[in-house]
Amino acid sequence: MRNRALLALVTVAAAIFVFGVVGLVVSGRQEPVMVATPAASPTIPQTLELRPDGSPDETATAYFDAWAKGDYEAMRELVDEPPADFADQHRQFEDAALSNSIRITPGAVTRDGDETAEVPFTQERDEPDKGPWRFDSALRLAVRDATWKVLWTSAVLFPEIEAGGRLVRTTPMTGPLRPVTREGEEFPQDSDADAYLDGLVAQGVAPTNGVAVGWELRVENPGSPSKAVLAYTPKRQPAGVRTTIEWPVQAAAARALDGVPQRAAIVAVRPTTGEILAVADRLGGRGAFERKYAPGSTFKTVTAAALLGGGLAPDTTVECPSVYQIPFHRQIPNYHNEDHGAVTLRHAFALSCNTTFARLTVERLDADRLVEQARAFGFGVQGESGGGQGSGQGGGYTCGSLKRPENPDALAEDSFGQGTVEATPLCMALVAAAVKSGEWRPARPLAEEASQGELQQSVPLPSNVAEGLRDLMSAVTVDGTAAEAHLPEGVAGKTGTAEDWQGGQDHAWFIGYQGDLAFAVFVEHGGTGRSAAVPIAARFLQAL
Repeated sequence: MRNRALLALVTVAAAIFVFGVVGLVVSGRQEPVMVATPAASPTIPQTLELRPDGSPDETATAYFDAWAKGDYEAMRELVDEPPADFADQHRQFEDAALSNSIRITPGAVTRDGDETAEVPFTQERDEPDKGPWRFDSALRLAVRDATWKVLWTSAVLFPEIEAGGRLVRTTPMTGPLRPVTREGEEFPQDSDADAYLDGLVAQGVAPTNGVAVGWELRVENPGSPSKAVLAYTPKRQPAGVRTTIEWPVQAAAARALDGVPQRAAIVAVRPTTGEILAVADRLGGRGAFERKYAPGSTFKTVTAAALLGGGLAPDTTVECPSVYQIPFHRQIPNYHNEDHGAVTLRHAFALSCNTTFARLTVERLDADRLVEQARAFGFGVQGESGGGQGSGQGGGYTCGSLKRPENPDALAEDSFGQGTVEATPLCMALVAAAVKSGEWRPARPLAEEASQGELQQSVPLPSNVAEGLRDLMSAVTVDGTAAEAHLPEGVAGKTGTAEDWQGGQDHAWFIGYQGDLAFAVFVEHGGTGRSAAVPIAARFLQAL
């Protein structure tokens, strides 16, 4: 009985449940009946979980690869909301850095959240003159629109650059400056070139406000002082504008004048270029470039060029009497009335025979020919040499002058460097340089950078004239007036003793060359070229 009662109860309960979920059919129509779901069994919604494209490692690697190639557009595509001037900021940084190369070394990715990460990296740049520049930075990344993106700021370029900041390159200035030698050295102490160096400053060739030395990379952030982050300073800083003067040549010239009681000067030039290698001037001011004196027998070099061009040769026999009587005019004596009889032109030049050159000039040349030959050696030329008063950058110099002789007396006197002939020591150094190189060249400006401009035209010597003059000048130092004077081997030259028209003691000259160096030594009221100028030249050349 109890079992039948339990079965009946279960059957009733099941019937009630069926009616609750399937509804009823009424009057032949089928109508749905909505029944609320019991509270004991709620419906749980399902959420679709999205995974981001790629990984922070892949985005960082692609970004660094594009950076190394300078592909700013590819980099920009990997950045979340890049600034409008993204590429311009990179270009400005590179323009300031001027790196020869760039290497980026990334570190391990660090995740600080499900959708954020950081990649440390090292930049190594090769900077001109300085070498490697290394610094550490970091690349922040985050998931944006289901993609890993770079969160870019200016600090990615360099960690100390803030928003609106930048890297700039500056060139520090040093000064005030003085001109320096070609090697970038200060001039030797007591170099006797001060007037010429002061002239360069006065003319603005050597700036007094300084020049750029090395460079600096600085970070400039808004509202903060500029900060240097990298700098290069040369170990040897220039003291000023470089000149053509070479330190050892200048030092040798200045020391060769030590102990000389008279006012004197040495000028040295490079025959192949006309560059001034030394100017030691104790004449006062810029006397070696601007003060003219009678050149004496050194001018016989010019006269000999005209004679060689007119058909004579070094071996031509000529007369060297003690006195030459100009027909219907004055007499020309030799020094100490020396009579050497018949000699070659080479020997007459070596012995500096006034009578020989006076006679040959009167008989074979004329006034126009001698003036023309002098002009070919720069007489009458006004040039720019740097450092003084004159036209053009760096000032100028005077070579020499010669008035057209109006009669045989004047022509004979001019032939051996007296009469109206005058020359500066620089002028006569250029004469010696022309013999050595075979071409007269004007002096180049002292300031090296000014030497690149347009120069006066050079004048070539006929080959037979140049070769003949070298033969004559070599004889002077071998068996002539400059022989046995302790000159180094290979020196050729010409002595000169010039009368002072004001009645003072004679002026002493010696011009010559050795290798690619030509020179003039002048001693005001020093006496003879052999006794006063040649020993100075020997000290000068031996010191090189």
